[in-house]
Amino acid sequence: MNYGILYSGFPIVLEGYCDANWIFDLDEIKSTTSYVFTLGGGVVAWKSSKQTLIVTSTMESEFITLKSVGQEAEWLRNFLLAIPFGMQPTPSVSMHCDCQAVILITKNKVFNGKNRHIRLRHVIVKQVLKDEIISIDYVKLEVNLVDPLTKPLGGKLILETSSGKILKPI
Repeated sequence: MNYGILYSGFPIVLEGYCDANWIFDLDEIKSTTSYVFTLGGGVVAWKSSKQTLIVTSTMESEFITLKSVGQEAEWLRNFLLAIPFGMQPTPSVSMHCDCQAVILITKNKVFNGKNRHIRLRHVIVKQVLKDEIISIDYVKLEVNLVDPLTKPLGGKLILETSSGKILKPI
């Protein structure tokens, strides 16, 4: 069976999925940042790369990813607004994240000193949320489109994750 990317969803909504993988391989000391953006049901942008910094926690790795995602979401949103095909500006790009701790910390109005190592990234992500460039909501690991880009998954889980939103029979 042949698979391909199909753009057919209406209304045309830009949404994203993000994930970070904190030092999965013992031979590697850098984490992985990954994201996927969809528009109209099909993928329009994706990235999976090693982070340039060495981090000390999963939380820090996730905040580095959210910072990158915020920048990409802002660029994509502005790009789509510049194309005259009648798309109405969305109030924010809905980002789906599978780390509940990061979501709770980003939505918390108080920053405590216990997370000093992620303070700058926290401030940047909070500003992106305040400016309504992105909104963050929880997505289960099993349906996070970006998981195949960050972790080695079994063939069955890759097919289940990819076939619903990314790849469709053609």
